[in-house]
Amino acid sequence: MVSSSRTLAAVLVAASWAVAACGDGDAGTDEGADGGRPTVVVTTNILGDVVTNLVGDQMTVVTILPAGVDPHEFQASAQQVQQIETAGVLIVNGGGFEEGILDVIESAEAGGVPVFAALDSIDRVLVASGHDEHGGEDEHGGEDEHGGEDEHGGEDEHTGGDPHFFADPARMAQAANGMVAFLTENVEGVDVAALQARANAYIAELEALDAEVEATLSEIPANDRVLVTNHEVLAYFADRYDFEVVGTVIPSGTTADGASAGDLAELVEVIEREGVAAVFADTSSSVDLARTLAEEVGEIQVVELFSESLGDPGSDGSTYLDMVRANAERIRAALVG
Repeated sequence: MVSSSRTLAAVLVAASWAVAACGDGDAGTDEGADGGRPTVVVTTNILGDVVTNLVGDQMTVVTILPAGVDPHEFQASAQQVQQIETAGVLIVNGGGFEEGILDVIESAEAGGVPVFAALDSIDRVLVASGHDEHGGEDEHGGEDEHGGEDEHGGEDEHTGGDPHFFADPARMAQAANGMVAFLTENVEGVDVAALQARANAYIAELEALDAEVEATLSEIPANDRVLVTNHEVLAYFADRYDFEVVGTVIPSGTTADGASAGDLAELVEVIEREGVAAVFADTSSSVDLARTLAEEVGEIQVVELFSESLGDPGSDGSTYLDMVRANAERIRAALVG
């Protein structure tokens, strides 16, 4: 997904749906509440939080997906479609992550909206759907320059580049640099020096968080660094922190797919062979299959992570920094005890 080369004034002044920064994509603020600031529309709540921290009060950030929503199943309202298609600039995750609104994103881009896919700015990890002979991915997913992505940011049959790059704060720092460059190029009237200074401070927080997560996970012995997840969401985490994903309940990068009885039976064998201590599920999607699997295995935890969405306000995953920190703590607790 490539941004338009022409510079546009990113101002949304339609009083019927002016939205405050990091909102849930619904109208509800007073006319002129943005003070004439340029507006950037962001699809996911994870990126919405990051962009808000990058831009501060220079821009109004409109976030489409609310916290706690499964991004693979989310469907936009008519109002949200309008927000996307009339955006001054649009930031998306990419890699087919926003499955339910890919056509809306493509329509906006075709209509001239500059679009930035965060996934395009980071070192990609390749994953393949299904279990290999060990039940997991090949050497933490492996690296792939193109990631199997089509020209509109979708995955080829849910294989290729894993879109869940945000599981790794170091890669989020890469994406943050890319987003700042995109906004600088495509939004008029930006105080570039102030934007870069604020961005540098937040990127330093991301880098510090990366070191903190590594320290948190250092208690986990090498032999215990094996993961089973609800679906393919932790390839970047595994790549960064030296884990192995040995299996997934849904052998795909999307919760829109399912698992067969054969898949689950095979995964039970993998779990028993590898001595897996926990199945890591998503807070934003059903854990029924994971619990069924755990009941079949016995003596195994089901631990929910903020793996695709921020948590609700007040939760320990209400911001991106908190989300990553909470996930690391939950993984450590599950695997160390």
